[in-house]
Amino acid sequence: MPIIVNKYLIGRRFVGIALWPFIVINNSFLKEDQAFINHERIHIRQQAELLVLPFYIIYFTEYVIRVLKYRNLHRAYRNISFEREAYFNEDNLEYLKTRKPWSFIKYW
Repeated sequence: MPIIVNKYLIGRRFVGIALWPFIVINNSFLKEDQAFINHERIHIRQQAELLVLPFYIIYFTEYVIRVLKYRNLHRAYRNISFEREAYFNEDNLEYLKTRKPWSFIKYW
C-alpha cells in the first residue's frame, strides 16, 4: 500500500489516516514508525474486507454512538471497534498474517 506524505490532506488533529488503498501521513518520519504503519495497515485490511464505503459508514456511525455514550470525543474515538483492534495489535507486526476476516467484531 502506498504511503503518501502530505500534511494538507489530513486535518491538523491527525498524524495519519488510512484512505484505502493509501496511508496518508503528515510527516515523513512516520514511515519509520513500524507500529504506527502497522496500525494503519490494519485499517486498510478492515476497509478492504468491508468493501471500503461500508467501513466509513460503520466507522462514523459507531463514532457518533460512542460520543453519545462517553460524552468525550477522544474516548469515543479510542472505543470504536476498528480502532480498538488496531491499537491492541499495532505492536504485533505479524498480526495481519494471522488475522481472521471481520476480527474487529471481537472488539465491539
